[in-house]
Amino acid sequence: MKFKFIEDLTSDVMFEAYGKNEKELFENAGLALFSVICQVNKVKSVKKIKVKVKGDDLKDLMINWLQELISLVDIKNMFFSRFKILKIDEKQLEAEIYGEEIKPEKGETVVKAVSYYNFELKKNKKWKVRVVLDI
Repeated sequence: MKFKFIEDLTSDVMFEAYGKNEKELFENAGLALFSVICQVNKVKSVKKIKVKVKGDDLKDLMINWLQELISLVDIKNMFFSRFKILKIDEKQLEAEIYGEEIKPEKGETVVKAVSYYNFELKKNKKWKVRVVLDI
C-alpha cells in the first residue's frame, strides 16, 4: 500500500503515506497529495521539472516538499502524477516531478496548505507519514 485516506476530518483531508525507505515515502506522499488535487491516474507525465527542497530535519523536509508541490501547481500551471526522488538526506532532497498543463476536467480539490495538525513521521518496520491538508 502506497497511501490511504483517513476519514476523520470535515474541512480538511488527512492521509497516511508509506515507504520502505525515505525516497519511497516522499514519492508516495507526493502521489497522495496529487490524488486530492487532481485525477492523478489521468494526468500524463509529459513534462519534467527538477525540484530542490531543504528543511531543518526530515519532518520539516516533508512539509516543505509537499508545500513546494502545492505551490508548483500555480507557478507552473501543472498537475503532477509521477515523483522521483533522486537524492535525499535529513535536510534536503532533489527530485524530478512529471505532469502536464492543468486541464480543468482533471481537477479535483484545491489544496491550500499542509497543516501541522496531527502531523507525524516515523519509522517502525517501514516509514509512515500522516499529513493533514487544508482545503
